[in-house]
Amino acid sequence: MRIYLTGRVSIENGETLVEERELAGRQGRLAFVFLAGERHRPIPREELVSVVWRDTPPNEIETALNAILSKLRSALKKAGSTAGVEVRARTIEIRLPADVWIDLEHAANAVDEAEGSARGSDPKRAWSAAVTAVIIARRGFLPGEEGPWIEARRTRLRSLLVRALHTLSHITASNGEHALALQYATEIIEIEPFQETGYRYLMQMHAHMGNRGEALRVFGKCRELFRDELGADPSQETERLFLEILRAGQ
Repeated sequence: MRIYLTGRVSIENGETLVEERELAGRQGRLAFVFLAGERHRPIPREELVSVVWRDTPPNEIETALNAILSKLRSALKKAGSTAGVEVRARTIEIRLPADVWIDLEHAANAVDEAEGSARGSDPKRAWSAAVTAVIIARRGFLPGEEGPWIEARRTRLRSLLVRALHTLSHITASNGEHALALQYATEIIEIEPFQETGYRYLMQMHAHMGNRGEALRVFGKCRELFRDELGADPSQETERLFLEILRAGQ
């Protein structure tokens, strides 16, 4: 069984596909994604209610929640597996096969594998795992929905994406594919514009390639953004790198 919680939510099992529209509408999609993403723990009923309805629960909460859970059971049954939803007195838990593949979990494992393989001098394996993580992380998580748990998951996905892009940038730079390495490095600061490590890495790459002017321009962009948005200057470490690159050309 393969479960996709990014992009369009779906369940695959062999040739069987359960699409997002079969998950009891918007509330069913939220419930399924949350339960699947938290599959290793029982979820208190009150917590699931707050996920599905946030501040506007229906008058008949139990009836509405039971209807959603019933449709989720039907969707899982259609997938043709032993999966299901178990309801106890105060908790709700999704039951999935032991060998289930979930894209969010796979992305996290792929990033760890990519970084470990890169450290172990296995660039092909590192590249393959990093590309897998990037593809999943770029799909987006519950577009159009808001909530603290959704934003927390998006933050984790962005972090995974940045780590995977760092690995790809290092690998392609080592292979002499400098244009591609710069593309990955540039994407990092577009995703995390207030993370200074991304600017420093991009500055170092430009300087290493002999593009001193571009390296200085990256610093200027960082300083302007920080002053306009944060009312502060970049850190001393970033300033120090700027001065090193500036002096190297004199």
